[in-house]
Amino acid sequence: MVEIVNVVASGALNVELDLERLADDIGEPVACYDPDKYPGMYLRFEEDAPLITVYRTGKFIITGADSEDESYSLREQFLSLFSDMGVIEEPEDKWFAIQNYVCTGELEQNLDLNALAIGLGLENTEYEPEQFPGLVYRPESGESVLLIFNTGQAVITGARDLQTAENSFKELKTRLSELFKS
Repeated sequence: MVEIVNVVASGALNVELDLERLADDIGEPVACYDPDKYPGMYLRFEEDAPLITVYRTGKFIITGADSEDESYSLREQFLSLFSDMGVIEEPEDKWFAIQNYVCTGELEQNLDLNALAIGLGLENTEYEPEQFPGLVYRPESGESVLLIFNTGQAVITGARDLQTAENSFKELKTRLSELFKS
């Protein structure tokens, strides 16, 4: 039904970090820190692997994972590295949670987005083709946002779990079939 393209997770260590020292100790290409460009240190364990952004406060964000399992696995690798380096005492964090699933789905038809914005309800949609080529649809459930393109491609974002993303896409398909019946 939907395909996961990105899982975003975040967590917090109970420690303040010296990012410059950490980046030097870990070294390139795994660690990259340039405070003039961005206040976080980037960690990437392999080329084209998901990215971990670590902040001075000990908070961190994992982006680019293909699944919840990959997010948790990357978190374990990150915590083990920091534990082995003596940055944290034990390989555990204060909290960790999946924040957002980004998924895609195929509606299998080209769409007139102007008409769709009206059909789905102007209160639930935003469509400004001069600004962005897709229609932004916020279902009444409010649990995710769908970006709908005239090619029939949809991007589901903001879902805290895969089931929510799938339900939002299913709800959209149901709404479209009701609209096209009339």
